[in-house]
Amino acid sequence: MEIWLNPACSKCRSAAAELEAAGVDYTVRRYLDEPPTTAELAGVVARLGLEPWDIARARETREAGIDLPRDAEHRDAWLDALATHPRAIQRPIITAADGTTVVGRDQEALDRVLGAEA
Repeated sequence: MEIWLNPACSKCRSAAAELEAAGVDYTVRRYLDEPPTTAELAGVVARLGLEPWDIARARETREAGIDLPRDAEHRDAWLDALATHPRAIQRPIITAADGTTVVGRDQEALDRVLGAEA
């Protein structure tokens, strides 16, 4: 299991604590220090069943100056923008060994990814 997190984020710390409590092995990726590539982000949004703009944080997107239409024509531009400005990516993103991927901001998402590890 891998968790992309920002250690300053309370949701990230809570998600990591849940993983610890569940006793699962996981690796931490501090995605601000090691930003995901465009290809990695494309894989994540595909596994999530979302579009890149769906994993964008509104305030951080505005602050980064990302002002793109939310349509298929601009999908690649969104992926590039998020790779360039990783602070704008929702967090934490957790991927289980079977590929199950969630934005672990709530208990339901955490339960889904932990269930995939069982």
